[in-house]
Amino acid sequence: MKLTKKLTSLALTFIMGVSAFAIDGTEIMQKVYDRQKPDTTQAAVQLTLTKDGKVEEVRNVGEYGRCKNNLTDITMVFLSPATVKGTRFLVKENEGKDDDKWIYLPSLKSTRRIAASDGEKSFVGTDFSYDDMSSRKVEEDTHKLLKESEDKGNFKDLYVVESIPKDPKSSQYSKRISWVTKDSWIPTYIELYDKKGSLLKVNEIKSITQMTGNGGHVYNIPTENVMTNVQKKHSSIMKLGNLKIDQGLSDRFFTTDFLSAGK
Repeated sequence: MKLTKKLTSLALTFIMGVSAFAIDGTEIMQKVYDRQKPDTTQAAVQLTLTKDGKVEEVRNVGEYGRCKNNLTDITMVFLSPATVKGTRFLVKENEGKDDDKWIYLPSLKSTRRIAASDGEKSFVGTDFSYDDMSSRKVEEDTHKLLKESEDKGNFKDLYVVESIPKDPKSSQYSKRISWVTKDSWIPTYIELYDKKGSLLKVNEIKSITQMTGNGGHVYNIPTENVMTNVQKKHSSIMKLGNLKIDQGLSDRFFTTDFLSAGK
């Protein structure tokens, strides 16, 4: 009898201990979504397109970011080459609904809203889709923790989480598998699967830079991001340079008027 009580007590202690430290897939992805970001960012982006590892084109882009009430707005201004110069893109994150996205095309001299039905289309000829350039709400997917620790790419000891859309029509992907850092809650490697369940794309963060912003807060900012379409063997590499944070930006940068006028 005493032995049974002792075993029961040990079992309860073990269960309680596991419960105190365990984390599930939804909690991990919520922490990813909620991680603190700088109030503002400015960067010079080098966007390189490659096919079978060979450079096709190098683009220069100015990027402006703002985070207010944990909602992020991003504006991108294409500076060169001539084929994309003057193209401007704005994405504004919304609470409880899809993000708003607009693009200004100099050839048409007009700004148009990106419809939800266009989300799967390529973003300015890159391997990123328009949906890849915006946020996805945690509650839209079912999240499952696959592994508590695995090394991947340039990072070690990562959570591995599988995310499957609750409504298959809400995503161009049938599932995503994310490798997430435990200290900064950044998905540094994401596998994206097509509707047939085959691996379509891989989005990999190659480097993260720590920067100090307002109030001495230290931010972890991805500074090299590679999206590879494994089926087409084509990649788009984004590298951030001249990065500035928390230095303030005019609200005008995040308006459709700015897209149209460029100032």
